[in-house]
Amino acid sequence: RSFTSQTDGEARVTQVLREKFPRASAIKVVDISGGCGAMYEIHIESEDFREKRTVQQHQMVNQALSEEIKSMHGLRIFTSIPK
Repeated sequence: RSFTSQTDGEARVTQVLREKFPRASAIKVVDISGGCGAMYEIHIESEDFREKRTVQQHQMVNQALSEEIKSMHGLRIFTSIPK
């Protein structure tokens, strides 16, 4: 599959993150389970994370995806603040 087309799961997770983090300057969601939707890697850059510890940033992402996480086996989260 090409790099530009997302799986349905990637698109759904990206959409939820865009709604929950409207100030995000970058959101990248990658299905790292070979396309079956069991495990995702998420990179999100947002002002919302400023002055929050990494664990708090990750909790925000987990909370935003609470419904989607129920059907996943794993989730890798990478958060950052715009430079």
